[in-house]
Amino acid sequence: MEDIAQANGGLVTTAQVVEAGIPRARLSDMVKSGELERVQRGVYCLADAWEDEFLSAQLRFPKGVFSDGTALFLHDFTDRTPFSLTMTFPRSYRATKAREAGIKVRTCADDMLDLGVCNVRTPYGNFVRAYDLERTLCDLVRGQKAVDVQVVNPAMKAYARKKGKSLSKLFEYARALGVEKKVRNYMEVLL
Repeated sequence: MEDIAQANGGLVTTAQVVEAGIPRARLSDMVKSGELERVQRGVYCLADAWEDEFLSAQLRFPKGVFSDGTALFLHDFTDRTPFSLTMTFPRSYRATKAREAGIKVRTCADDMLDLGVCNVRTPYGNFVRAYDLERTLCDLVRGQKAVDVQVVNPAMKAYARKKGKSLSKLFEYARALGVEKKVRNYMEVLL
């Protein structure tokens, strides 16, 4: 079981243990002996490892994708550490458990969930699913009554200065998500 945890940044889930053919009772034994610590329901961490809250949330809620300010943080496009993690789930998914775990839940049409998904490295060196920069910027201006200008403006400015940016991808996503006019207004001012 320690091998599984080592391969996953110090974390192991009940599902991974069962899949490996190890009895669930072994988890309880390891928690009692101090070898593992229970991070949250179904997720355990090696006692000597730092908990990666991003990986922990991803393992517990694999249908979710890190989005908004959390994705900006993972892409190193903001210096604001998120107070609570934000994940986007398909509308067909009941995200009650995620909300109860303190995750800020956003939803989108099931067919839009995978638009712009990529693997991003967490500050602890593990990979999680998050939206790429282009999708994240679109999400920041999409579906919010009041856009957080202190987050969006610096992110848009940084993207406009970024080498290797893909404006065609940005506008393609903006069109698909219904925010093309808003995104164009930002980019016309900045470019």
